[in-house]
Amino acid sequence: MYLEDYLHKWAGLHPTKPAIICDGETVTYSRLWEQATQLSLQYKHEAPRAAVIRSTQSIGFLVTYFACHLAGRAIVPLENDCSERKFNDIQNEISACSITEQVADILYTTGTTGRQKGIMISHKAITADAENLISAMQFTEDLLFIVSGPLNHIGSLSKVWPTIMVGATLCITSGMKDMNAFIKTFRLPYPRIATFLVPSSIRMLLKFARKDLTALADRIDFIETGASPMPQVDMDELCQILPNTRLYNTYASTETGIICTHNYNSDYCVAGCLGKPMKHSAVFITPEGYVACRGETLMEGYVGDEALTASVLHDGTIITSDQGKIDGQGRLHLTGRSGDIINIGGYKVNPVEVEDAALTFPEVADCICTASPHPVLGTALKLYIVPKEGSILTIKTLSAYLTQKLEHYKVPQFYSITDHIERTFNGKLNRIFYQAKA
Repeated sequence: MYLEDYLHKWAGLHPTKPAIICDGETVTYSRLWEQATQLSLQYKHEAPRAAVIRSTQSIGFLVTYFACHLAGRAIVPLENDCSERKFNDIQNEISACSITEQVADILYTTGTTGRQKGIMISHKAITADAENLISAMQFTEDLLFIVSGPLNHIGSLSKVWPTIMVGATLCITSGMKDMNAFIKTFRLPYPRIATFLVPSSIRMLLKFARKDLTALADRIDFIETGASPMPQVDMDELCQILPNTRLYNTYASTETGIICTHNYNSDYCVAGCLGKPMKHSAVFITPEGYVACRGETLMEGYVGDEALTASVLHDGTIITSDQGKIDGQGRLHLTGRSGDIINIGGYKVNPVEVEDAALTFPEVADCICTASPHPVLGTALKLYIVPKEGSILTIKTLSAYLTQKLEHYKVPQFYSITDHIERTFNGKLNRIFYQAKA
């Protein structure tokens, strides 16, 4: 069964049940099916086979999403504020390619590690991803799942899939700019409430809405995070605030799909631990130390680039750029990303380790560790720091603190105090931005 088969099923079994809640509007399963079916007639005979559209945090976008699939077309959702030039370039790229019928979605990466690439995801992979999440996180039909992130990225879009498959309810919000509106959704009258948040969004909640989170502790069933490493200090604090909430750290990417997850609010709260493979996935470490993934959730390939596809996907296996290890319990641990590792005098430094240490310093609100030219060493570490509001942060004190926490070669030699840290559209640290500044 495809995703839309489940939508049809619930429209028949529970026609009046809310399928999506957004901006005070509710659409039932029967109405959602009716709207998607009607709109699919408009998309049925259009060319090319893939429809490029701007995504929005709205019921209308999801109606279009399902309608494209029902019409036998793939959908290419782009961020709502993408430029006309970028939109047209991607549309031209899509038009020039032959896209097979099994492709359901084409998601463009954010480009943090290079140029943007269109990643083809099949209907089979969508179903497998959904079943992975349903099995691992216990999605059931009485759940309200809150989606605040952009629906053109797999982090949030992949939560639409299991929610619809089990006949639960989606609540779509427009990010977290209005913190009160976001918190208000957790008070909706549902027995089980869950959400997906990137680590930077969790940090915002801990900073600006700690009391609200504490008050909601008995209402939040689970919170999933992913997309980038979560600092140990944030993991510990969230476990303290939400002692009875399942807190999942998930390993996933657009290329691999949803692979592993770990409830770090159980008996093992360690940064970098991403748990065991899910129902339809397998993971192993290559002799070179890279994470390799197998299973039904893998991408079909990159749009219009067979050579690039062959460089990462062969024999049903994707070799990622992530470095990792598997512990004695079969849990995946990430130890770094090949493009992010910084070579300092022959020592290899994972900047995430430096950032995690700095974030435990009481006066540091946010930070990023980068490589910087050095007249003698060639390359040295530089730490950009956002001080906590109202704090008095001195570089000397911070450097002394890091000397106690890290090996000598991991302690930055350069520091820069700034008012914010650049991040990508979906909350990842924008390392390319700082590499360009070096």
